[in-house]
Amino acid sequence: MVFAFAPIVGLLLGLSAIVVPWATLLTSVLIYIVIPVLIAQWIRYIFSKQGEQPLNRFLERTAPVSILALLFTLILLFAFQGEAIIRQPIVIGLLAIPILIQVLFTSALAYGLNRLMAETHSIAGPSALIGASNFFELAVATAISLFGFESGAALATVVGVLIEVPLMLLVVNWVTATKSWYERGLHTQ
Repeated sequence: MVFAFAPIVGLLLGLSAIVVPWATLLTSVLIYIVIPVLIAQWIRYIFSKQGEQPLNRFLERTAPVSILALLFTLILLFAFQGEAIIRQPIVIGLLAIPILIQVLFTSALAYGLNRLMAETHSIAGPSALIGASNFFELAVATAISLFGFESGAALATVVGVLIEVPLMLLVVNWVTATKSWYERGLHTQ
């Protein structure tokens, strides 16, 4: 993801004739992926010297801060895009439909291929979720840094965030509800 994001975005934007400097794409990847991952690994390294318990205590203490930061970010995004979302329901629907199709298709494909390959349900379920993941958090960060909070690009990524969570919950519900069907197929192969 770290290495492929900037080239993929550059290619897709190039196909749509939107010119974005490579330095901006690479800076977005650095700021929103590389630096947080390096900080997390550094913290894990520091705590690994002390054992697993101190790391678990640290994670428990910082979990509320992480959740509050995510909620604050979402509040800001929806505050800047709330009027556009309400004013343009057809545009929101047109943005949401391909995301809906993509999530349902990729999660079903991953789930079905896991069943075909006789993987256990405990592997197939997470695989379906990973297949459905869209990395909207990175897309939002990149869209905002390139085009601003109130841009159409930011609106498109906010729509992704808006429908991604309910879709992921739908996939979890579907995978859970079809567990017996999935496992029956494993026994007949």
